[in-house]
Amino acid sequence: MAVDPSLPIQNASATVYLETIAYSRALKAWGQSGIMNLLLPYAQVSASGNIFGQPRSRSVSGPGDPILRVAMNLYGAPALTPREFPAYQQQTIVGVALVTTAPLGQYDSSKLINISTNRWSFKPEAGVSVAFGKHWTFESTAGATFYTDNDNFLNGNTRSQKPLYALQGHVIYNVGPGFWLAADGTYYAGGRTTLNGKVDNDLQQNTRWGLTVSKAVDNHNSLKLNYSNGLTARVGTSFQTISIVWQYAWFDK
Repeated sequence: MAVDPSLPIQNASATVYLETIAYSRALKAWGQSGIMNLLLPYAQVSASGNIFGQPRSRSVSGPGDPILRVAMNLYGAPALTPREFPAYQQQTIVGVALVTTAPLGQYDSSKLINISTNRWSFKPEAGVSVAFGKHWTFESTAGATFYTDNDNFLNGNTRSQKPLYALQGHVIYNVGPGFWLAADGTYYAGGRTTLNGKVDNDLQQNTRWGLTVSKAVDNHNSLKLNYSNGLTARVGTSFQTISIVWQYAWFDK
């Protein structure tokens, strides 16, 4: 979404409905497991606020920027068949990932609020997951998002953004097979923008929190619910998100 906290919008209010079709593919390399995710979002946005001191509103819908994420475990998560997986006991897992966003969504350079960001972004990540007994798992990831320039921002202006650094933590409680709960926290900083070379006062230093619950329905279907909200903010993050995800897995036995 292009409704980001570095835009010159005050007293903003927005309602966003986002539907996403996602495809995931398990990977195997050097005996370790990995995953590839392709996300194709579609959004409906209704937003209002003061833009450069003037009240404005806009409603828009269309496809969002597609997202490709490739993650590989480097240690502790061997590639397993569905028959082998039930006997696997996690200890410590170390992995890396790369998230790429392509500027292929809805974009109108004459509007400030859009669904696409009209730029590429690349986010390398590294993470570790440590299990304590059968029920508790602690996870942490660190990453940085790098952006290309949007050279058609508001009718031909050039908008640049510095990297945005993020640190995430998750505490997961495994209730039983296919059923888990998690508390999530995120801190991110950086992301200062420039417009035609002029630096904006929009450095981000923000924290968010969230809750997640996931339950398998059967061997192929599962449901996941997530809620998140802003905790502290220097710029932006004063918003709530609620998501419902249905997952279907197909595999050879």
